[in-house]
Amino acid sequence: MGVVELINFIIMCLFFVCYSYQFFYIPVSLLGKHRPHSAVKIHRYAVLIAARNEREVIGQLIDSVRAQDYPAELIDIFVAADNCTDDTALIARSHGAVVYERQNRELVGKGYALRFLLSEIRRRADGDYDGFFVLDADNILSPDYISEMNKTFSDGYEIVTSYRNSKNYGDNWISAGYALWFLREARYLNNARMLLGSSCAVSGTGFMFSRRIIENCGGWNFFLLTEDIEFTIANVIKGEKIGYCPTAVLYDEQPVSFRQSWRQRLRWSRGYMQVFACYGGALLRGVFKNRSLSCYDMAMNIMPAAVLSCVSVVVNVTAAFVKFGNGGELSALALSLGQTVLNLYLTLFVLGAITTATEWKQIHCSSGKKLLYAFTFPIFMFTYLPICVASLFVDVSWQPIVHQRSMSLEEICAPAGKKRPAPGRAKKTA
Repeated sequence: MGVVELINFIIMCLFFVCYSYQFFYIPVSLLGKHRPHSAVKIHRYAVLIAARNEREVIGQLIDSVRAQDYPAELIDIFVAADNCTDDTALIARSHGAVVYERQNRELVGKGYALRFLLSEIRRRADGDYDGFFVLDADNILSPDYISEMNKTFSDGYEIVTSYRNSKNYGDNWISAGYALWFLREARYLNNARMLLGSSCAVSGTGFMFSRRIIENCGGWNFFLLTEDIEFTIANVIKGEKIGYCPTAVLYDEQPVSFRQSWRQRLRWSRGYMQVFACYGGALLRGVFKNRSLSCYDMAMNIMPAAVLSCVSVVVNVTAAFVKFGNGGELSALALSLGQTVLNLYLTLFVLGAITTATEWKQIHCSSGKKLLYAFTFPIFMFTYLPICVASLFVDVSWQPIVHQRSMSLEEICAPAGKKRPAPGRAKKTA
């Protein structure tokens, strides 16, 4: 066995060591049952929406919040119209939201918009809120979303995340790749964590936190490129247990162009590195000092895969250039790399196929597309490899994602044969 082949073998072994515990999550999630809720308390909530040029979708989100089966007088909707150049603020107000407008071209990103919004609520809004929901402008909520989240909040979880589904699973292999990953995260990661009494992870949108949590944090002070992961890790380190509500369903829009996807995931990759640089030491201390499964789980989620992937790409590309330059045979290297890729493909395919099978009724597209995108899911995940490498060298900044899939819940859940709104033409973003 050559040096490169040995390195590839070691990387595969390290992947297994780091992530084999997640295979244990599968039977836990399939066989485990959640405990009945305790006595449900009625809480007052503020819904927080950070929006930048979201005129196409924000109205339907606000309508879906106002259509909740939870007492309307206990839900207030607040929108931060953040550096908008369109009529997002006007549309949000016309649908019943309280809107605060922000213009700041230096402090850009969702984290700064959330800090601004919470500060304005504290300064201007009447009354105290027991909890705060964080939603993105492209979200659509199931009618019982807040009432279901309220049950888990009443159980004592002061940070709660939800089941994240997709508006546009069937658009193409890119949107399906995103959506299948989020479905797997909900069903086979957060669900299993909840059943085992470990801490779950907040993923971008569709979560809530209590007033105590945000006061203990001194307001929203999470501004890294992946502010959701930073918020998760900071609270896990503090010993806060993040809950998961499987019956609270949220739909969001996934990118369909590779360019847009590349830009977004480049930010995520760099953000994971930022979070690990800031919190990795504390996480590892939690693993070894406190024997915390939550700390280990979160540490594995933010760093090892990216590092191992980058090492694998660099080693194999360098070896190929060296052998080619020396006139050497590339067959052994190609065979080793092919075996590694095949093993990874099969592993990812199994994970995607299991998720597709168990969440079949929750995936809103034709059966043919469901099957097809189970096979393309590993390819989508493979595209993370060049993204992880590029994130080490490319300047990365927060940029908004264009959302144009204005869809009602009825349109999202319509039978596959029924005509659904097509993706709109992408507009230029700042």
